Amino acid sequence: MNRTSQPSRAAGLYDPANEHDACGVGFVARLDGRPTNDVIRRSITALDNLEHRGAAGADPETGDGGGILIQMPDEFFRHTVRAELPHQGRYGVAVCFLPRHDPARRRELERLITETVEAEGQRVIGWRDVPVDAAHAGRVARSVAPVVKHLFVAQGDGLAGGQDAFERKLYVIRRLVELAAGDDLAIPSFSSRTLVYKGMLNARQVPGYFPDLRDERMKSAMAIVHSRFSTNTFPSWELAHPYRIIAHNGEINTLMGNVNWMRARESALASHLFGDDLAKTMPVVRPGNSDSATFDNVLELLLLAGRSLPHALMMMIPEPDSGWDAMTPELRGFYQYHACLMEPWDGPAAVAFTDGRMVGATLDRNGLRPGRWVETRDGHVVLASEAGVLPVQPDQVIRKGRLEPGKLFVVDLERGRVMEDHEVKQEVARRKPYGRWYADRAVRIEDLPDRPPRVPRVEPLRSRQLAFGWSQEDLRVLLAPMATAGQEPTGSMGNDSALAVFSDRQPPLFSYFKQLFAQVTNPPIDPIREDIVMSLAVAFGTEGNLLYESPEHAHQLVLRQPILRNPELEKLRRVSHDVFAASSLDITWPVAEGPEGMLRTLDQLCRASSRCMEDGENILILTDREVGPDRAPLPSLLAVAAVHHHLVREGTRLRAGLVVESGEPREIHHRATLLGYGASAINP
Repeated sequence: MNRTSQPSRAAGLYDPANEHDACGVGFVARLDGRPTNDVIRRSITALDNLEHRGAAGADPETGDGGGILIQMPDEFFRHTVRAELPHQGRYGVAVCFLPRHDPARRRELERLITETVEAEGQRVIGWRDVPVDAAHAGRVARSVAPVVKHLFVAQGDGLAGGQDAFERKLYVIRRLVELAAGDDLAIPSFSSRTLVYKGMLNARQVPGYFPDLRDERMKSAMAIVHSRFSTNTFPSWELAHPYRIIAHNGEINTLMGNVNWMRARESALASHLFGDDLAKTMPVVRPGNSDSATFDNVLELLLLAGRSLPHALMMMIPEPDSGWDAMTPELRGFYQYHACLMEPWDGPAAVAFTDGRMVGATLDRNGLRPGRWVETRDGHVVLASEAGVLPVQPDQVIRKGRLEPGKLFVVDLERGRVMEDHEVKQEVARRKPYGRWYADRAVRIEDLPDRPPRVPRVEPLRSRQLAFGWSQEDLRVLLAPMATAGQEPTGSMGNDSALAVFSDRQPPLFSYFKQLFAQVTNPPIDPIREDIVMSLAVAFGTEGNLLYESPEHAHQLVLRQPILRNPELEKLRRVSHDVFAASSLDITWPVAEGPEGMLRTLDQLCRASSRCMEDGENILILTDREVGPDRAPLPSLLAVAAVHHHLVREGTRLRAGLVVESGEPREIHHRATLLGYGASAINP
């Protein structure tokens, strides 16, 4: 708790990766797009009424986090900043959280930021000490409170491309500073369009701690507010919401896989809008972030690289494109095409978002978080985690509703109206012929010629069961119900078995991993709903640059589900196609060589995968079919992870999909773990 802004590091049984939340989120917007102080006051009232969704620890006056995101308050700054400011849109403001208890380090960081701004061709206007009233923060919050400063930066004369180019340059400056400063500095926002006030506060303390928010000259046409409930982690100043684009209520359950794949994609990222600046910003995801902050990092990059905010959100939180709904062909084609570019960021989530020109919200495709909205006769739109955050008389209500699963709710401040979900999405889906690209380029495994399964090496069944660690429990509890009734065995979510690390029975490597799942206020999902909103389809092969769109991005092999039968595996093994080429890599090792032999085999496996990349093979089948009395199988999870991370380090991971052919995976958890660590398909 001594750190200024960063969350706690892993220590003992505590791991910051276990963060979950059930927060309060909302926004207030004027349809005519005119900045007013009334929007600020209404949003603060809404935040106050979301107080019960926040949380506090042993110190009841120290909140888990509260904050507000607004448009750039140009009039306010022109009255409070002594320096002359350029025209609105030609200057940006960095909100900086600096260390309070180390003045020398604080001066060093201020110098770093200033020098970076100038080195990137922009002009420093000056610093502003943000006034704060510490009486409105709890004892613990005060002990770790940062010094909050605003840095004003003017757009350089040589920067072409208008305000969008300026936003990209501010992003580059921020990432350079963050990479150089480490954990001693946090920059909640750095933009010419938006500004963030937030902290380790409860909802009611936010306007008290920041007197700026009580100034009548503070005006905005929209404001996003957030009250944080941090269930399984310590609160921090930096991890309070809103972030630079979003405020979030929920959990991204697929976070670990999403982050791993973003790391793999970095080697192929390129953008004509960023040019050489893009390399300066890597990695995309700042280490130590929460799930919400990580989501914001990736969304920000997609937005600055040229996609619209709705487009980027549709990529990251797609709605289900099953045959159950009346989706237009253009929209279905959009989702099918973009599934070849990026996997969903899935989990129970309600996300409010803004780029300063539009504000809106979206809900995950399961619909496991609440959201209510209302449009009033005086031209305001209010959305929040629940109804009633603002007092509105019934005769002032034009219409009201709720966030629907997978749907977008958008208030376009420049057009001055609420845009319906289908209107927003059709506008995005018709930008390019995504459906035709997908139909022309995607290859389905059903379209490949049939191949008879090869005759495997013959070993007695009992020997193979022993080699892969099968037990009587596996045969009786797992296999028997599937063989006799065609059903997977029923089990409870709780797991009271002993930790694998304590076992002397050599449990499979899968047993050392646990599923990450949303454990806050989630109802069970019935199989009918599951069939509608979830998909097992996978696409793999060579992936393209995430920041670019072309027909070739859809040239991937599509499977309806990731579990391959033997004939399907042989189709892949002996594929004859102008785009796809396969290679089988043996993941067994000589028993006589002992543990050192296993290490050598892992090294040889990684080198072999590199040779496959050089030869243009983009389907790598990791197989332990050669298991026998003299050859032991590598743990399939270890083999997949080793190859995946080796190719990530070499910058070639996007060139191939990994398929596992193994006798080891036998239950859902095993297969989920393999998929989570890099496999695209499994032949168990």
